[in-house]
Amino acid sequence: MRVLLIGGSSNVGKSTVAGILGARPGWTARSTDRMGRHPGRPWPTGGQSVKPHVAAHYSRLSQVELIRSVLTHYRNMEPSIRALVETHARDKTRDKLVLEGSGLLPETVAAIDPPAVSAVWLTADDATFTARIRRESSYDALDAQGRALVDAFLGRTLRYNTLVMDELRRRGLPYLDVSDAASPADMASAVLAAARPLG
Repeated sequence: MRVLLIGGSSNVGKSTVAGILGARPGWTARSTDRMGRHPGRPWPTGGQSVKPHVAAHYSRLSQVELIRSVLTHYRNMEPSIRALVETHARDKTRDKLVLEGSGLLPETVAAIDPPAVSAVWLTADDATFTARIRRESSYDALDAQGRALVDAFLGRTLRYNTLVMDELRRRGLPYLDVSDAASPADMASAVLAAARPLG
């Protein structure tokens, strides 16, 4: 295996696992989040307030429009994702790659055909997503407007997870439920065990 793809919805633990696995000698980790711009998480981070365009995105769009927007964004990223994966899969002078991100749609990954590429998607139950997103956003400390933005993000997250899981089952692609994950290290080991070669 020269490339490991880790997909799944927001706040499911992809970046944590990718960081652990990408730190192995000869490996590097990257995120699809850094390959294309889309409104990010709508709560204050790093002392920075929510940007106006992010607040507008989550406050003005319906759940149907939010899903349509993010799926269009991810589908537009497919050429860049494919080029990155193929480069690392075929060029043995490069580090092996752990690529994580919600941008790894089942349809995008299923179309990748180089050798030495394995994939797995992470999922969780709705209660786990809700608890993680509310904890990370400091939901209880937000005002009503801030909570409404987080609620919109959470709704999109849950819808996206359902759509992805339906497609994974239809295509017979591998996934791992991390609702009861014990520790990041255990989760990383479980991801390696669950990942399957493409094709």
